[in-house]
Amino acid sequence: ELQCIGATTFDEHRKYIEKDSALERRFQTITVNAPSVSEAIEILAGLQKKYEEHHNATFTPKAIQAAVKLSERYISGRFLPDKAIDVLDEAGSRGRISAMTRPPDLKDLEDKIAESKREKEAAISAQEYERAASMRDKERILKKEMEEILASWRNEKEKNPVVIDEDEIIHVISAWTGIPLTRLESKEAERLLKMESDLSNAVVGQKEAVLNVSRAIKRSRANLQNPNRPLGSFLFLGPTGVGKTYLAKKLAEFMFGNRDALITIDMSEFAEKFAVSRLTGSPPGYVGHEEGGQLTEKVRRKPYSIVLFDEIEKAHPDIMDIFLQILEDGKLTDSLGRAVDFRNTILIMTSNIGSHKIMQNKTMGFGDTKTNFSYDEMKATIQKETKKYFKPEFLNRIDDIIIFKSLEKDDLLKIVDLELAELIGRLNTRNIDVEITLEVKEILIEKGYDPALGARPLKRAIQQNLEDPLAEALLKSGPIDPDNKRHLVISAENKVIQFNGV
Repeated sequence: ELQCIGATTFDEHRKYIEKDSALERRFQTITVNAPSVSEAIEILAGLQKKYEEHHNATFTPKAIQAAVKLSERYISGRFLPDKAIDVLDEAGSRGRISAMTRPPDLKDLEDKIAESKREKEAAISAQEYERAASMRDKERILKKEMEEILASWRNEKEKNPVVIDEDEIIHVISAWTGIPLTRLESKEAERLLKMESDLSNAVVGQKEAVLNVSRAIKRSRANLQNPNRPLGSFLFLGPTGVGKTYLAKKLAEFMFGNRDALITIDMSEFAEKFAVSRLTGSPPGYVGHEEGGQLTEKVRRKPYSIVLFDEIEKAHPDIMDIFLQILEDGKLTDSLGRAVDFRNTILIMTSNIGSHKIMQNKTMGFGDTKTNFSYDEMKATIQKETKKYFKPEFLNRIDDIIIFKSLEKDDLLKIVDLELAELIGRLNTRNIDVEITLEVKEILIEKGYDPALGARPLKRAIQQNLEDPLAEALLKSGPIDPDNKRHLVISAENKVIQFNGV
């Protein structure tokens, strides 16, 4: 009698067995589904002793549960119990390696043995045989002592195996996925509580936007958000140049320490219908099919990141259908059939919808308060235009629609201070102290602010009216002595910027 049991995946079965009907009907197909979380915990409990013997470690019950639950939550593209077993195995390896620190006495003994060997060989070369015999005996005694210390150390390790707890499992998952899963320490908790003030200092005049974004981050770090959706999804609306994109950059900087964690997708590149597929990858038969999508590949490599869809209104309307799956289920299937996990991302979409309507109605900015377009009127206009452009099913899936305010004069003064702080920092590195008067800042605001363009022209105004003439003055003054500190005062007289002390 011949008994045969085969195991294969659905893809392999379809590729090799289903095409041969004679072969297929000789096998009874039995579908084996992935176990549930509770079943996987039981499987790992059964394997626990084997892995404890292999790694000379002890796994706590919480470590077993964490390996299953965290791998199910954060590791995509693989199934239980396989991925949980691998996590447990690596955690045991990490614990064993960390416990392999040799006793410090061994290093001293090894050095003494090496020295005895050198002296013995030198004595033999000099034909001093009595001294060579003495060095040989000394070497034997040292080796015996080293063997005793090693045996004692090994016995101690066997008697006291390493304990692998939940924290070790968390470290392994973090290393695999790049997701910071470490428990909230007191310092990090304090930092998150100060999140609004830190972001408000960088993003001027947008307290409501900063508050809503901060709340979403706190929910995610406290594990209170829906686990099957992105950590947060926001639609930033408002006039141009008021800090929509800048807030996304500062948020990435706050959370990850640098702006590289921000995945930026310029939606003006997807204005044509055929370009929409580039987000998830070209269809089979088209050029670049094997390369993956611009969005899906970046998120697969950096699953814990902020994804910025800049100027979303410039993209083809069909692109909104892609967002529905991401916002509802937290995943998106690419052209190769792989499910890309978006549950650990923050999605930010920016748009200037309604801005042209505002500019047609009233002049924004500072001036006569009676003619200014109020925030409530601006909000109503933008909301009306947003509902016209975006489908209801798209708007309903977004966590929050945030409308940015137009900048006032006090806001612009803070922005100028932030921009000038960078210039002052660069000059300080060249041993130049700088003092800039309020009149200079007011001149820069007057020349650099345009109601239609927001705060963006301020940087250009600083460049043209401050940096360019200052660079020329520094070049004329000759080489700068690094040991001799200079004091530079930038003031204004009759609306003309002057440099004193160059």
